[in-house]
Amino acid sequence: MNNFNFYNPTRIAFGEGKIAELDQLVPRDAKVLVLFGGESARRTGTLDEVKLALGDRQVTEFGGIEPNPSFETLMKAVAQVHEEKADFLLAVGGGSVIDGTKFVAAAAVFEGDEWDILLKGGSNIERALPFGSVLTLPATGSEMNKGAVVTRKSLKAKLPFHSDLVFPQFSVLDPTKTFTLPLRQVGNGVADAFVHVIEQYLTYPAQAPVQDRFAEGLLLTLTEIGEQALAEPENYQVRASLMWTATLALNGLIGSGVPQDWATHMLGHELTALHNLDHAQTLAIVLPSMLRERKSAKLDKLVQYGERVWNIREGNAEEKAEAAIAKTQAFFESLGVKTRLSDYDLSEEHIEPLIKSLESHGMVALGEHGDVTPDMCRRVLQASL
Repeated sequence: MNNFNFYNPTRIAFGEGKIAELDQLVPRDAKVLVLFGGESARRTGTLDEVKLALGDRQVTEFGGIEPNPSFETLMKAVAQVHEEKADFLLAVGGGSVIDGTKFVAAAAVFEGDEWDILLKGGSNIERALPFGSVLTLPATGSEMNKGAVVTRKSLKAKLPFHSDLVFPQFSVLDPTKTFTLPLRQVGNGVADAFVHVIEQYLTYPAQAPVQDRFAEGLLLTLTEIGEQALAEPENYQVRASLMWTATLALNGLIGSGVPQDWATHMLGHELTALHNLDHAQTLAIVLPSMLRERKSAKLDKLVQYGERVWNIREGNAEEKAEAAIAKTQAFFESLGVKTRLSDYDLSEEHIEPLIKSLESHGMVALGEHGDVTPDMCRRVLQASL
């Protein structure tokens, strides 16, 4: 196991009715800006529930944060923060809204060009407004981590950033808020959480049995409840398990002291930036071919993954690895998340612009060994047609 520092200050309020605890979680004298996405938060009554819990605090709203939140939209929120002198932000939504709120929290008090936050990966963030979240879509884990991804539409660039200063102070996780989600978003959420675990687990042996078993437990849980979450939208226990699993998948625990990959994510970001695919869709397209391309480098962990998660017992190491990849791809398909570029009307002609974009963002030495090159990514995409 490698040396590591683990830090996570986010308080979790989990369970039905926990939105009422906002009254204790948000400072009494706060000027609160509530940020959300589309109108579903209002239509389902979640916004009203939030405002009721906030009581007589000064509360204003900023809506319209997109899936894959855009720099352009978020800068409008920054302007509203300045105009209203808001001093506390509250994200109500899924990972995109929370990611966007993290950027607003940092950008609102940033001195200089706010785009530099993304260009420098958050290393230049010196302070941020305090904020919390009310999670309505389990998927990204943004509710309990310090990372976010923002897209600048004008540049067709989707870039991540990280900072200890953008951990949410708290996150409210009420599984009943997921009951009305479209099935596409639920399937995407399961796939997203699954790949988050894979990127931290499926690398090479690091003599870290605690992290391995924790990761495998999360993967097993997702395989057991994934289709059920789609078939039984108001099954509280299933949705509770999904919500907590997605949070644990990316709150830093399973990635502490072990090598991490993230090549699939970086290539997936380019697909989203250039073609506006859902984040989870890009992961489901890239991961199977990425694993096949790097099978020899990941063979030991692929075999372990196949045996422990998919109960694959027959065959040699190569056969077990291939069976594990096939099971993974079939799992995504069972969630309604298609796994081929052609499923999204993308073809050979779209590959080279993706590679050029990857190179322009400096993503030329990805993966746990730094050996995932643009040429390798080109082969991955060709295999994903």
